[in-house]
Amino acid sequence: MAKTPVGEMPFLDHLEELRWRLIWSLGALVVGLVLGFVIVVRFDLIRILQQPIVPLLLGKKLVITAPGDAFSITLSAALTVGIIIAAPMIIYQVWAFLSPALHRHEKKVVVPVIIGAVLLFAAGVAMAYFFVLPMVLGFLLTFQADSFDNMITASGYFSMVMTLALTFGAAFELPILILALAALGLVTPQFLARFRPYAFVLTFIVSAVVTPGDILLASLALTAPLYLLYELSVVLTRIVFRRRDRARAAAAVDDSDDSPIRGLA
Repeated sequence: MAKTPVGEMPFLDHLEELRWRLIWSLGALVVGLVLGFVIVVRFDLIRILQQPIVPLLLGKKLVITAPGDAFSITLSAALTVGIIIAAPMIIYQVWAFLSPALHRHEKKVVVPVIIGAVLLFAAGVAMAYFFVLPMVLGFLLTFQADSFDNMITASGYFSMVMTLALTFGAAFELPILILALAALGLVTPQFLARFRPYAFVLTFIVSAVVTPGDILLASLALTAPLYLLYELSVVLTRIVFRRRDRARAAAAVDDSDDSPIRGLA
C-alpha cells in the first residue's frame, strides 16, 4: 500500500485554509458592497463627492452620456465604500492566514495592526479627497481655460475620484506591508535602511504614475507622505526585531534553566 508523501496533508490543509480565508474575504466584500450601496443612496454620497469640482463648473452640472451612467456611477461609489467597510475583515483574514508562522508575542499585535491599517487607509482616502483632488482639478480645469469650453462627464470625474481614493488608500498601507514582510523574516531593518535612496526614487515614480495633472505638485503631494511612511516602517521594523530578539533571549534563558545539568545541580 502506497504511503502518503510526507508533508502532503499539511500542504493540502494549508490550501484548504487559504480557500476559506478567501471565501470569508469575498463574503465581507459582498456585505460591504450592499452596505455601501445603502450608504451612497441614503446619504446622497454622490452629491458630496461632487463638492471639489462644483466651484470649477461655474454653475454647470456634470454631464452623463448614457442612460446607465447614473447607476454605474452609484455602483462604483458603493464598491469603493464597500471595500473600505470590508477592509478590516480582509486584513484580519490575511493576518490569520500568516499567523501560524509568527511567534506568540507577534500575534498579540493583530488588533493594533488592523486598527492601524484601517486608519492608514482612511488617511490616504482623506488626503486624496481633501487635498490632492482639488489641487489636480484646479490645475486641469484652469489650464488653457480661455481656449476651451469644459463639458465634464460624470463618469470621467467619478472615475478619477474613485481611482485616486483607492490608490492613495492602498499606498498608505505601505507600513503594514513592510511590517508583514519583517514579521515573516523577509526584510530586516538593516536592509530597509540601505534601501532608503532607492525608496525615495521609487515612491516618486509611483506617485508620478498614479497622480494625474501637474506631475510635479501632485507627485510631491504623494511622494512626501509615502516616504515618511517608509521611514515610519523602518522604525517599526526595528521595534519588531528588538522585541523578537528579547523574546528569543528570554526563551533561551528558560531552556537553559530547564536543562538536565541544572536539574543535577
